[in-house]
Amino acid sequence: GQPVKPGSMGRPLPGYPIVLLGADGRVSEEGEICIDLARRPLGLMREYLDDPARNASAMGDGYYHTGDVASRDAQGYLTYVGRMDDVFKSSDYRISPFELESVLIEHPAVAEAAVVPSPDALRLSVPKAFVVLAAHCNPDAETARAILRHVRERVSPYKRIRRLEFAPLPKTISGKIRRVELRKLEQARGTDATRRPQEFWEEDLR
Repeated sequence: GQPVKPGSMGRPLPGYPIVLLGADGRVSEEGEICIDLARRPLGLMREYLDDPARNASAMGDGYYHTGDVASRDAQGYLTYVGRMDDVFKSSDYRISPFELESVLIEHPAVAEAAVVPSPDALRLSVPKAFVVLAAHCNPDAETARAILRHVRERVSPYKRIRRLEFAPLPKTISGKIRRVELRKLEQARGTDATRRPQEFWEEDLR
């Protein structure tokens, strides 16, 4: 076995040549998790049947593309960042919704959470959390302040959540959160600073 690192997925299994590809398509220490097809593992499928477009997308440039993003440390351990579609930038910093959501649900008042980019005139976008509260918790400014403080004390300053809204989360039939709907909701508002009911911005709570 190998030592367990909290928060890490561990090292790749023997026989699986995992590489991380950055946005420029080059091997990096953070990027999309890919499998080098020059050393194709036996456990990897050959192709999508009768779907050349999907094959070209998933297996282009000599790699099998998973659509997941991770970082690799000096010991070769991988840490999950998020789905490529979900990761976004704020003030040119890469933000992982998965990381922020993991911190959010550690707060006793949070039952579920989803983080998406919210348009911002200065930073282009900032992290916003949609939160479903645990039973008997009030969707008020005091609760929002406590949750934002909880996150602020546990992440780097540039990652902190700057907006929060108490609202139900849209889900698929299988129960997965549909972040795409939340992203569209935020994009539609643009830089309109009008607060929705039960929405709180960091600057409102100081």
